[in-house]
This record gives sequence, C-alpha cells and structure tokens, in this order.
Amino acid sequence: MISTLPPTAELHLHVEGTLEPELVFELAERNGVELPYQGIEDLRSRYAFTDLQSFLDLYYACTAVLRTRRDFHDLAAAYLERAAADGIRHVEMSFDPQAHTTRGVPVDDVVDGLLDALRDARVRHGISGGLILSFLRDRPVDEAMATLESVAGRAHELLAVGLDSAEVGYPPSLFVDVFARARELGLHAVAHAGEEGPPAYIHEALDLLRVERVDHGVRCLEDPALVDRLVADRIPLTVCPLSNVRLGVNESLDEHALPELLARGVLATVNSDDPAYFGGYLGENLRQLRQAHAFDDDAVALLARNSFEASFLSDERRAELLAAVDAWRASAL
Repeated sequence: MISTLPPTAELHLHVEGTLEPELVFELAERNGVELPYQGIEDLRSRYAFTDLQSFLDLYYACTAVLRTRRDFHDLAAAYLERAAADGIRHVEMSFDPQAHTTRGVPVDDVVDGLLDALRDARVRHGISGGLILSFLRDRPVDEAMATLESVAGRAHELLAVGLDSAEVGYPPSLFVDVFARARELGLHAVAHAGEEGPPAYIHEALDLLRVERVDHGVRCLEDPALVDRLVADRIPLTVCPLSNVRLGVNESLDEHALPELLARGVLATVNSDDPAYFGGYLGENLRQLRQAHAFDDDAVALLARNSFEASFLSDERRAELLAAVDAWRASAL
C-alpha cells in the first residue's frame, strides 16, 4: 500500500493551467480586470468541459488576468508549493507566451517571472526545473517563429520548445522550420501529438519535428508499429490521465491506456497537464490511478523512475533522483 508518494518529476505541466479560481480573482483585483463571473464558485462551475476546445476557451479567458512579472511569479510559485507537497523534485514547466504577448505583455516579463519562481523553489524545496516555450499550433506559424526569435538571445535560459493547443487540423508538419530553428538555438523539443489527433501526428512529430518526447501520445495504441518504435527507441510519452478523462479521450480511468502502455514497455510518465481545470495535481493522478488499476508500490516507483529517465536532467542530477526513488521503494518494504 502506498503511504507516501515517491520522489518524481513532472514533465507535462502548463503553468497557465495551474491558475486556480481563487488566484484568478486575486490577480483580477490586483490588475483591475473585470471578470464575467459572479464569484469563485461561479467560475469553478464553468469547469465542465466536453472537449479540448471548450476547455481552451475558458483557459484563454482566465489568462487575461496575468499581466506582470509578479503575476507570473505568483502563478508558478503557487504551483511549485503544491508540487513540493506531492514530492515532486524536478519540473519541466511549459508556458504559452503567445497567449500573453498578443495581449501586450512583454515576453521577458513572462519568462523572468517564471524563472524567479523556479529559482525560489530550488532554494526553498530543492526542486530543479526548467521552462518549455510552447507554441500555439492554432495560431499562425510565422507568429510562432517570431516568438522564438524574440527569446533567441536568452535561449540558454530555456530548456525546450513545445507545441500545444487545439490539435486536430494543425499537424506538426506545419512547424518544421520553427523546430529546426529551435535546434539551432540548442533547445530540446517536445510536442503534443496523439491526444485528439491521429497516430499520424505522432509520426510527424518524431520524423519532421524530431521531438525527443511526445506529450500525451495515447492514440499510439491504434498503430502497433508505432508502439514498437516508441519502445525500441525509448521515446517517452508524458501521459495525463485525469486530463484525458475530463476531456473525453477516455470515459473513465478504468479505461485509460496507461496500464497497456506500461505492459507494452513504453516509457510512459504520469503528469497533471492543466491541474486547476482537470481536478487533480500529480499526486491526485497517482492516487486515483492506484485505486482504478490497483497500482502497487512497484508500479508507482516505476512511474517515478520513468519520469526522471524521460526528463532533460543532467546525468548527475538524474542519478541522484533515481537513487532517491530506490530509497523510497526500499523504505516501503
């Protein structure tokens, strides 16, 4: 039985998706933003999504309260406090600069605020981390390239680039040049593929964008040859179980693809995606998976090990954290 959670990494986390209703109202008051909601509970009641697009509509509406470097610091800091309580030791945090720069927020204010919070978390909690600059695939490709160029001079402060937002109709192939430029800047690459989009999008992400990790990717099971490739090449999937249920990818956790992915040998990890909207942070994802699939300590330790193996950590830090997982497992015997 799991008494505590093991040390783990969160690799698929949109910081804007950690914006809890309470913080939405706090930042709205701070910045003089008028909200179309009667109060916190009214806003929370809107979190009844039927698909990815209905979620995104609310997600972008709430980001309007984020205006300053301090706002982005406070947003990330609130998440990192929760992460520490869940035993998270490393975070690769995605952010959507286009959701803010199109509203007139300077990209440097976004980046600086998030980096401030990550530095604080390292000191306060020993959490390592980095930023993944994610492009909104349903916005113009030239805007994505301009966004990348706007941070080219400080690319060394970032970890990777990613690709998110509405998937269907916006294949990875649209962003080949953007990802090629990111590689020139020395950045790692990840992309959402195979959540609502078909397995072909996973192929494109791997072959055309040359991603090192696939976000979601659960529809790979529709293509046995693709699964074999993921296993053979040790390409990680950052799976988000509660998100998948909330957005209708799966009807329930009982039907989730994760156990089959693990049984097939896929390097799958568990993550919370946009936890303020989907009803659970990483710890809650793990607890509910345990209940739905009778995951024991060995299974949870495997997921923790996978998270560090799938990360962009240095070899030294990865070894340190893998040893911490082994120590946790030994203590549970």
